[in-house]
Amino acid sequence: MDIASIRKEYKLKSLSEKEVTSDPFDQFGIWFKEAIEAETLEVNAMILSTSTINAKPSGRVVLLKDFDQNGFVFFTNYGSQKGAELLENPHASLTFFWPQLERQVRIEGIVEKVSESESKEYFNSRPFESKVGAWVSAQSSIINSREELENKFATLAEEFKQKGEVSKPDFWGGYRLKPSFVEFWQGRPSRLHDRICYESKGNVWEIFRLAP
Repeated sequence: MDIASIRKEYKLKSLSEKEVTSDPFDQFGIWFKEAIEAETLEVNAMILSTSTINAKPSGRVVLLKDFDQNGFVFFTNYGSQKGAELLENPHASLTFFWPQLERQVRIEGIVEKVSESESKEYFNSRPFESKVGAWVSAQSSIINSREELENKFATLAEEFKQKGEVSKPDFWGGYRLKPSFVEFWQGRPSRLHDRICYESKGNVWEIFRLAP
């Protein structure tokens, strides 16, 4: 297997300082809409990178569920590995990759929990099975078998059907990453990629280009 020979020449689009908006949230909205229109698979999938205070990093794919001028929102089990690491060190990053457009977005900032009302609103919008799944999984903990998980799901699903509703667990909810840095990366020929960045300077976003 000749992995070293795998390569792709990027040439679909370009990106310049003159083209981007003055606000990274607006620019992200433009790119996100274009990624949807390009029928990007799992368009809201993003790599969440976290680390402990001793700088042991970890990453995983989570799903973006909302974004606005306040930040980028995702939901998870607060007791998971990511939850424990964010409690210890709230600095984190998000990475989107949209290959159909040869684009990548990196976002760095501080993560905080969303309000309980926001978490409940989103939880109540989820399918029944996903709600039950939140109760079933003690995320990131060791389990004995797949059967153990499925049996617990079947038991709880029946209990919740009899109750007529599934309440949100206290250990489950949302986080919001409030960015201080955002990079928009556009693939270009000869590996001379465009990297246009926004960095927060108080109430102003400074825009600059990085070498590829």
